[in-house]
Amino acid sequence: MTQRLTVITGGTRGIGAATARRLAADGHDLVLAYAGDDEAAAATAAAVGEAGVACRTVRCDLTTEEGVDALFGVAEGLGTLTGLVNNAGATYHIGPLAETEPDVVRRTIDLNLTAALLCARRAVQVMSTDRGSAGGVVVNVSSGAATLGSPGEYVQYAAAKAGVDALTHGLGTEVAGQGIRVVGVAPGHIRTRMHADAGEPGRLERVAPSIPMRRPGEPEEVAEAIAWLMSDAASYVTGTTLRVAGGR
Repeated sequence: MTQRLTVITGGTRGIGAATARRLAADGHDLVLAYAGDDEAAAATAAAVGEAGVACRTVRCDLTTEEGVDALFGVAEGLGTLTGLVNNAGATYHIGPLAETEPDVVRRTIDLNLTAALLCARRAVQVMSTDRGSAGGVVVNVSSGAATLGSPGEYVQYAAAKAGVDALTHGLGTEVAGQGIRVVGVAPGHIRTRMHADAGEPGRLERVAPSIPMRRPGEPEEVAEAIAWLMSDAASYVTGTTLRVAGGR
């Protein structure tokens, strides 16, 4: 069997780190992109290394072509790419759209949507059977916000994630004949640092009563869904997004 090599953006914290550990257990070599938390990158790389797989971390800005080049260049040096998990994302801010600065809107769209498009584009170039490669899997990490809209909190983030859902469906159809599956997961409220980083560390407790399962999810629960979507067990699944949101 071909050795699997997967790039994970936002791969050293939260859902990305949990996914790295889970895929390492399945034998994936990994390249983990991150924005700036060197301590988290080192800790995740060490945890992944315990599974006996190869792992590289790359500090880069994926909203730029230079950052994407740097990331995929490291992957090329490690082996033949077979997978991408488009996970990098942030809300940056919690509040009504009218009270959100234009720069925050642009940054949110750039990280959550533009970076996903640029990385998916590069992954197709590298993995397509039409270009002489063996194919692979792209998993786009969306959000339950894409269909709920997140009024009063982060409409711009919800809009970006709705774009990610469109990317999954459209690109999945476009490259289905090129040996590439494109799938998505849409997490709900997950216990990560994203809400604290946006200024409301207690948000999960505030919204928990509105979740049918009455609790936030754990990063590992999303990672399990991603691992299944990347596996041969999901070989006939493409162009669709799986909701992992506790019923919300």
